[in-house]
Amino acid sequence: MEGAEGSGFDLAHLPYGVVLVDGRPTPAVRIGDQALDLRACHEAGMLPEGAWTTVGFLDQFVAGGGDLWARTRATVTQILTAARPADLPPMAVVALRDLPPPLLPFTVADYVDFYSSIHHATNVGRIFRPDADPLLPNWRHLPVGYHGRSATVVVDGTDVVRPAGQLGLGDDGTVRVGPSERLDIELELGFVVGGTPNPAGVPLTMDEARQRLFGVVLLNDWSARDIQAWEYRPLGPFLGKSFQTSIGAWITPLAALAEAAVEPPSQDPPVAPHLRGDRRGGLDLNLWVELQPAGSPEAATVSRVNAADLYWTATQQLVHLASNGAVVRSGELFGSGTISGPDRGTEGSLLELTVGGSQPLDLAGHQRTYLEDGDTVTLRGTAPTAGGGRLTLASVTGTVRPAPVLSG
Repeated sequence: MEGAEGSGFDLAHLPYGVVLVDGRPTPAVRIGDQALDLRACHEAGMLPEGAWTTVGFLDQFVAGGGDLWARTRATVTQILTAARPADLPPMAVVALRDLPPPLLPFTVADYVDFYSSIHHATNVGRIFRPDADPLLPNWRHLPVGYHGRSATVVVDGTDVVRPAGQLGLGDDGTVRVGPSERLDIELELGFVVGGTPNPAGVPLTMDEARQRLFGVVLLNDWSARDIQAWEYRPLGPFLGKSFQTSIGAWITPLAALAEAAVEPPSQDPPVAPHLRGDRRGGLDLNLWVELQPAGSPEAATVSRVNAADLYWTATQQLVHLASNGAVVRSGELFGSGTISGPDRGTEGSLLELTVGGSQPLDLAGHQRTYLEDGDTVTLRGTAPTAGGGRLTLASVTGTVRPAPVLSG
């Protein structure tokens, strides 16, 4: 396909998404700046087990499991490699510029967010507990997480409305209520789970969990730090997190990340036996955060980090999620938690970048500790492919809008 090579969306990538074709949600594969209409390919008899393509979203495909994913990827690669334009069904390839923005590609069955970066957890611990060990005793033994809200997972380009709520006690001892004053971002990876659900009461093994991982998206788990700080003791994050989580519009298949697979950091002390054995579970992904302040014509890159040193792998996170016998359905999404590195400029949240708001960022004359209305945040990332190339993870962007009024 013309323009695909070197675009980050070439034959080595082939991410899945959902676009509107003639007003109908249509499953598609992105190739360069074009979309291959999988419904049209199915109707032309070109896809294996193509009944799922008659459904607008990717739910049935994600549920189909590894064999279907592998066959479809191989067939799409063959179509795009061997076919001349005349061999494709009419209008099977559509320029993305001629379509509305892509839709949320699948129905999010459930959402969990983890806390898997040792550097992030250490940074946050030092900010909130400066006189104590930054890591709590359980952190090196299990992937700490919280249960989010699937209904507030949204696709790239969706504005984020500043949440309002309880901000803590004022000087007079009464609770302060109003718009969050510490709206933050979290640079994360999101993992899409597919395949057949495990029976209730039956945990997943490492191999089973690995086979259930369909693909990866960039994920921004927007956070209201002041609401979170007031509410999270003793039960953890709730309204400070549940108002919105944004993901990229195109799911990168895990199969496209074979060249990015690396050995994760060693875990000390050794983890429990059921969490061992993910020797190539790390992902060598370059990630960065761009922030465009309201009124500024340009965005500034405020953080760059690599995901390879996440302490807990995606497979370990999924095994832990089901280790008590909880059912993990197809279409579930879980986040890695904020990804931060050991050095300044590698932090994946404003909380860390500004050291709890004490060291503002200077963005071409715009001072920022936390986000202001009108600010736009974009997460980006790339991964290595065979032959020295790189694929581009679908970016995720959101612009902050003013908070609603809480009234009686």
